[in-house]
Amino acid sequence: MARRQLRLPSPTISANPAGDQLVNLPTWMWLSSGWDRVSATASVPGVSVTATATPGSVTWSMGDGSTVVCNGAGTPYAAGGDPAAPSPDCGHVYRRSSAGQPGQAFGVTATVHWTVSWSGAGQGGTFPDMTTTSTTSFRVAESQALNNGGG
Repeated sequence: MARRQLRLPSPTISANPAGDQLVNLPTWMWLSSGWDRVSATASVPGVSVTATATPGSVTWSMGDGSTVVCNGAGTPYAAGGDPAAPSPDCGHVYRRSSAGQPGQAFGVTATVHWTVSWSGAGQGGTFPDMTTTSTTSFRVAESQALNNGGG
């Protein structure tokens, strides 16, 4: 009953660059919400059992055939940071544009994997992996330089 009462939060996907992504430029990914421990308790006379869900990792399906697994919510990009610097813990580099994809964008999915443990009445255990998922799309553009010979 305690497990059924758990209300796992939906992850909120954030990325930098904030608008279009660029080919060969690091994309930082993080969850701006949906990474909090959650618990619920179920009781009957004389016995209470508490289930606690703890987020452990995020699996990102990047839409270009790549999968990225991050062992945390990711690090938000700091304003004024180096745009060519990779994320310290959760990033991806697109190698091709999303032109030609439906909506001209790659569909991106973030799946949070939760460990759910329970305890009560002098006992405890772990439930199988639970997940929550959110989706978004990243438009990935390709920037090309033009050298007209100047002079």
